[in-house]
Amino acid sequence: MRQVKNTKIKKRTRRHNKIRARISGVSRTPRLSVFRSNKYIYAQLIDDSKGVTLVASSDKGISGKTRVERAKKTGLSLAEKAKGKKISRAVFDRGGFMYTGRVKALAEGAREGGLIF
Repeated sequence: MRQVKNTKIKKRTRRHNKIRARISGVSRTPRLSVFRSNKYIYAQLIDDSKGVTLVASSDKGISGKTRVERAKKTGLSLAEKAKGKKISRAVFDRGGFMYTGRVKALAEGAREGGLIF
């Protein structure tokens, strides 16, 4: 059982490193980084040139029936916070996770909120 878990983590890390080799965020277009745990989903806009998180959001305090609904609301929340900081564009970094389910819902919510990527 332990080997399966380590293999999953290694595969995701490998995918994430391949993505990060091509993607980086600057102050004008920060990187929208997504992390998905079993319970929650986290998203943040990062300026890689300075190494600073500009805006962050998670679904810990958000109510919803399913995790997918909460992920979409998290994307909307992140987009609203980004508007407050006058950020309209971003580069999407799915963090090695597959672009389905909660990751896709978060991205759609951020797009609906006004972020362009």
